[in-house]
Amino acid sequence: MYSQNKIVSVGTEAKRTSLDNTQTKTKKRFSGRYNSKQMNPRPQKKETQMTIPSIKGSHLKIYPLGGQEEVGRNCTVFEYDDDIIILDMGMQFADEDMPGVDYIVPNVSSLKGREKNIRGVIFSHGHLDHIGAAPILLEQLGNPPIIGRKLTLAMVKHRQEDYKRGTTKNLKTITINSLEQKINLGKFTLSFFQVEHSIIDAVGVIISTPHGTIIHPGDWMMDSDDSGQKLLTYDHLAKLPSPRILMLESLGISYNKERVPVSTSKANLEKLIREARGRVIIGTFASQMERITDLLAYSEKIGKKVILDGYSMKVNVKIAQELGYIPAHKHTLIAVEEIDKYPEDKIVVICTGAQGEPNAVFSRIVNNSHRYISIKKTDVVIFSSSIIPGNERSVQKIKDQLYRLSDSVIHSSIMDVHSGGHANVEDIKVMLKQIKPDYFLPVYANHYMLVEAKKLALREGFKDDQVFVLDNGQIIVFQKGKAPRVLKEKVNTDYVMVDGLGVGDVSEIVLRDRRVMADDGMLVVIVTIDAKTGDIIGNPDLISRGFIYMKENRDLIEKTRMRAKKIVKDKNPMTPADDDFIKNKVRNDLGQFLFKATKRRPMILPVVIKV
Repeated sequence: MYSQNKIVSVGTEAKRTSLDNTQTKTKKRFSGRYNSKQMNPRPQKKETQMTIPSIKGSHLKIYPLGGQEEVGRNCTVFEYDDDIIILDMGMQFADEDMPGVDYIVPNVSSLKGREKNIRGVIFSHGHLDHIGAAPILLEQLGNPPIIGRKLTLAMVKHRQEDYKRGTTKNLKTITINSLEQKINLGKFTLSFFQVEHSIIDAVGVIISTPHGTIIHPGDWMMDSDDSGQKLLTYDHLAKLPSPRILMLESLGISYNKERVPVSTSKANLEKLIREARGRVIIGTFASQMERITDLLAYSEKIGKKVILDGYSMKVNVKIAQELGYIPAHKHTLIAVEEIDKYPEDKIVVICTGAQGEPNAVFSRIVNNSHRYISIKKTDVVIFSSSIIPGNERSVQKIKDQLYRLSDSVIHSSIMDVHSGGHANVEDIKVMLKQIKPDYFLPVYANHYMLVEAKKLALREGFKDDQVFVLDNGQIIVFQKGKAPRVLKEKVNTDYVMVDGLGVGDVSEIVLRDRRVMADDGMLVVIVTIDAKTGDIIGNPDLISRGFIYMKENRDLIEKTRMRAKKIVKDKNPMTPADDDFIKNKVRNDLGQFLFKATKRRPMILPVVIKV
């Protein structure tokens, strides 16, 4: 089904900013304690299964299952006749209006019944928005072969083992050992090129077919040296066969500032560590592997001890050490329990949680709830990360607290201590000019960013019929001798939500109920009735949660109790008890009464006990 040959390519290593500090939070989901019912993910609502229309003649189809209308859930399907390959299987973080939901995974219902046609799944790199859904989706699709570089595959395997112990043996892996490697997956031919990103082993993918050569760098950036010279160019990709279809991550389209070179942020961090008279505490992303590698090497060079704290960070470093990417640093790395055994000016703490996540290490240190570390005035505290959209308030709260605790708080607003892993506007322009694609598909960003990327391409000389902004589920078709066209049919991309041990069992109705309870609380009304006559026995019992404090609202509680009693008595006089009838009357009439009294609409849960 697939073979490995050689092809010539060029490149360098990777660097990036990530959204993957959730491994600690999600570890409990992947503990191996699953039953068959829980392991069968279902879409969030009843679907109308769409059959992808048949097209006469040989052709290439491309359709995203996620990543086109959000940041995360990156997953794209490529079909060439009967062969199917998939690029990335990422997770998306839950929105604020999804209480209780941990994250969202792509909906693969459009591939049901065609699992045998899936020739492989390629992972561009190891961030959770690209591999986070892999354990769930691979199992649904019958465990097709997975392709990636060493660290990426190791991280997929670790996530798989966390998800369901003992299942890593089911994975069929193809390792990208060299950028000159060539892999045939059915009628698809894969080759690779180096990209710069903030995680080790990121790789760009070239998918060759007779109807188009797809160029997909995954997440990427363009770094430069001290003189401003780009460290990596992509001119060689312009020599690939036409039509060249560039699928370019466009998350940084709204970022007009010049990127901070990695060398600059590295030099500033080293200066802060070298000159610190107290402890240095650095909050960053768990996936910033190259930054962590550099900080470890420099700390060892000047004789300082390093503490790594945060489950995902320690796991990632351990995996990288096992693969030989990071030295053991036996005399530099120490356990957090040993922090008081060394002088304060010899300690560097690198931890997760700089986004203000309540239970993450950085937040616990700042809130004085960490077992071994609390902030001192002499500590140098560094935010070496960008702010993920949506986390602005939580990050600002952490900063405010830190400024009360430490005299030296450093962040990107006052010093360049972070170099982001995504391209800016100028980088995108350079990429378009170097590759000279025949068609441009901006990807992996919110819709408005994709539209802005299209506008940029049009300003750079592209024609409107060369640039396509796809929604999730939209299908674009390429055929020889014909212009590309977007089909009116869309595949199902409804949210599949993960909540605790449940995958896909949270529907929109469940979310609606959670929002009601979060906004106005709930009131349980317990009535006891005579099963024969329908008469109410005694007074109803009330339980309030998140609605009112019962001890301080005795008058309203008593009026509510009497109102409930009257509803049951008046609406069901001397007739056999009807549970549904009574519950509906209590829910509706009592709801109207409480809204008039409080201007709130709590969820009312009637409980009928027949005796």
